[in-house]
Amino acid sequence: QVHLVESGGGLVQAGGSLRLSCAASGRTVNTYAMAWFRQAPGQEREFVATFIWSGGNTDYADSVKGRFTISRDNTKTTMYLQMNSLKPEDTAVYYCAAKTGFPGTSGYFTRANQYDYWGQGTQVTVSS
Repeated sequence: QVHLVESGGGLVQAGGSLRLSCAASGRTVNTYAMAWFRQAPGQEREFVATFIWSGGNTDYADSVKGRFTISRDNTKTTMYLQMNSLKPEDTAVYYCAAKTGFPGTSGYFTRANQYDYWGQGTQVTVSS
């Protein structure tokens, strides 16, 4: 079991920045990748960015490329999402997620149903 806790959300004006954190605990040794998703009211949960835990490769949704950066600390227990040049359309609840790896697991995973563990979410609101 992996336990994830997000923090860092808040209210920011358009053009501003926020950094989200996701602290991971429990049986993280089998984690293949972690990711950020977001969900706005009335919309489906959408992929934002992912980090391959062993290799450090990253992938982003087109809507956030060049503005958001996903990273991890050296202890491999905390993941971050640095969000710059925020827009009102970035307003959503942001969730971190973890995917368990098995022999042969490879590539990027961008669908919510491909992840095994989820945090409780943190609200990001961008005012215009």
